[in-house]
Parts: sequence; C-alpha cells; structure tokens
Amino acid sequence: MVTSKYDPRSVFDKTTDAVNAAVDTVQVTTESVAAAIENSRRSGGVLDQLSRFTRETPLRALAIAFAAGLIFARRR
Repeated sequence: MVTSKYDPRSVFDKTTDAVNAAVDTVQVTTESVAAAIENSRRSGGVLDQLSRFTRETPLRALAIAFAAGLIFARRR
C-alpha cells in the first residue's frame, strides 16, 4: 500500500486559508482604492480638476488623450 506524505485534509485547509487570505487582501485593496478615488473626486482633488478641465475644454482634453494613447501604444 502506498502512503502519501500529504494529508488531503491539511492540504485542503491550507488552500482554504490561502484563498481566504487572498479574498481579505482584495477586499482591503478595493476599499483603499475606492477611498482614494472618493477623496480625489472632492473639490480640488485630481479627478475634480480633470473633469472640470474636460468640461471647459473638451477638444484640448481629447487631443491630450489621443497623444497620450499614441505615446503608450508606441512603447509596446
């Protein structure tokens, strides 16, 4: 009879613990990113300034976005 040096239950428990740790990490990261976005949307934040700039000068914003897309596309 061949015996395994790994107990299937302990492997399952370790896998479950690793998955739970990953889920917790993703939840904390998601909350952190959401808080950063929310803070940035407040008056004077980066996203607030960007959206105001885009509303005031949409063609300039479009041209900048297009140029940035070209720069990033050429790097690949």
